[in-house]
Amino acid sequence: MRDRILAFLVLLPSLVLVGIFVYGFIGQTLWVSLTDWGKNPAQALALRPELRFVGLENYRELFTGFVDVRFRQSVVNLVFFTLFFMAGSLGLGLLLALALDQRPKGEGFFRTVFLFPMALSFVVTGTIWRWLLQPQGGVNVLPTLVGLPPLPFPWLTTREQVLVFDWNRLPFYTALLVGLVLLLVAYGAWRGGERRKLFWSLLSGGVLLLWAFTLGSRVQLLPYPEPHGFSLALIGVILAAVWQMSGYTMALYLAGLRGIPVEVLEAARVDGAGSWQLYRYVIFPLLAPITLSAMIVLGHIALKIFDLIFAMAGLDYAPTDVPAIYMYLLAFRGNQFAKGAAIGLLLLLLVALVVVPYLASQLRKEVRR
Repeated sequence: MRDRILAFLVLLPSLVLVGIFVYGFIGQTLWVSLTDWGKNPAQALALRPELRFVGLENYRELFTGFVDVRFRQSVVNLVFFTLFFMAGSLGLGLLLALALDQRPKGEGFFRTVFLFPMALSFVVTGTIWRWLLQPQGGVNVLPTLVGLPPLPFPWLTTREQVLVFDWNRLPFYTALLVGLVLLLVAYGAWRGGERRKLFWSLLSGGVLLLWAFTLGSRVQLLPYPEPHGFSLALIGVILAAVWQMSGYTMALYLAGLRGIPVEVLEAARVDGAGSWQLYRYVIFPLLAPITLSAMIVLGHIALKIFDLIFAMAGLDYAPTDVPAIYMYLLAFRGNQFAKGAAIGLLLLLLVALVVVPYLASQLRKEVRR
């Protein structure tokens, strides 16, 4: 009992500081997001502003208000950036790890070269790639070295979009995506013999899909169509981010490949497995936990990305906006602190949705051991 009391007293200062400077400020941000702070310019920078409780009005305006179309495009940009950034970093990192696992000559040199970008900050990376992607220079003039005309693509300055959809279809697409993910979870639970998990995931996924194809397709967030899509100006930003983080995933995969017991690989070869079958049925499944861990880290980085886009495209270019950029503009240029706080809470929720389930699953695994 005495040891427990002593341990609690040792931890108490840290708990108090975390409670005040983390969870206390999160609570204050939540309260601010439920007020009208910033709607009245005279009260925005007042020493003691008179705040009025407005509930979820700021959140409603962000997703359905006429003036916040830039926020909605920033959300679409964030989704596409996260998907392509994660896919590029994981894919390139795996390819580099597989190449280095063959132990080529100069392996140590190449490993250092591939890892070097990770040592840079996103601001430095953004500055380098902004120079490389200048429309009249950089990578656009590389074809001229072999006698070809320069590339005409404007990279960060283009306003062209692809994969365009109507924002009013967001509820349908969201329910469809989550429903399909739950069905995949149900399939995994069926293969693993987890009946309870199978029942609830199958029921939830079925209900969401049913809602998506009945009521979800009729929901109208706006009284007019509002097209959004993947801004091609983000391609340069994605290339820079993948260049910096693929070395990190390479290191993870290489450690995983070197950690696979030789006996397992030899047993698979004795059973008649070829090179492709060895990777398909032995190596890649053993790398699945590493892939999951890398996806969590990369997803966390992508959701809160700010400095790379700030360095490459600046704050005022809407085609490369992400919610963190728009939050900065609203809160610290427009003095709309309530809406800025609302965006901050939404980003916190997105990060929590990625990180918390992973931490909970890891904790359950440790308890089982």
